[in-house]
Amino acid sequence: MQLIDTHVHLNFDSFQPDLAAVRSRWQQAGVVRLVHSCVHPEEFSSIQSIAREFPEISFAVGLHPLDAQKWNEDTADKIKSLASSDSNVVAIGEMGLDFYKADNYQQQYMVFESQLAIASELDLPVIIHCRDAASVTREVLQKWRSLKGETVRGVMHCWGGTPEETQWFLDLGFYISFSGTVTFKNAKAIQSSAAMVSSDRLLIETDCPFLAPVPKRGDRRNEPAYVLYVAEQVAKLRQETTEAIAQATTQNACKLFGLSI
Repeated sequence: MQLIDTHVHLNFDSFQPDLAAVRSRWQQAGVVRLVHSCVHPEEFSSIQSIAREFPEISFAVGLHPLDAQKWNEDTADKIKSLASSDSNVVAIGEMGLDFYKADNYQQQYMVFESQLAIASELDLPVIIHCRDAASVTREVLQKWRSLKGETVRGVMHCWGGTPEETQWFLDLGFYISFSGTVTFKNAKAIQSSAAMVSSDRLLIETDCPFLAPVPKRGDRRNEPAYVLYVAEQVAKLRQETTEAIAQATTQNACKLFGLSI
């Protein structure tokens, strides 16, 4: 059984002491590819270094919405240049909107749209962070399609929306990725969403080191090996086998990000 963790942050300090051991565990769990996300272009060199050490890792470059205030006139050129400089870059992101922790709405819109433009120019998918902002994120993507005549492809990562919101993004052609939150006892809306997504649009992730899934929720950090627990829970919710979920999500990740295994 092969799994792909489509969203990790392995360059965080918590992984520095034992990353080789973490890798051994993800290999034992059947994780064959990983997509490393990026919250700020300044992370690029550290992420690139990890990907060179572990060839199963591909990565993205972008600016997280909670860092939107760090955007300046050179940021777009920097993201574009970095994304073009390494064939291991498979996406732009993570980008998007977060109205849960910040209220700099206009700045977030601008940064989001600027990165959509970069992804479109480079023909790369996007990794979208969306928290308490589903309706506005939908509007931005619809506006992009209407004004530019272009369809953006990508994934709604660590998805936490209702089934209705989920359908919005399926209708826009997006993949939906579920993290450890789908295993949480009270995450009824997320679980309902995981049950309804068509098998050809489904992805799984850990978003490590955050959001460790049940039964590892008490751990001090999440790690890629735990994506197996996400797969098992999604399989349970959909009344499918874990092997079927692994096969579908692996195939989908390869298609979206251009990965080979």
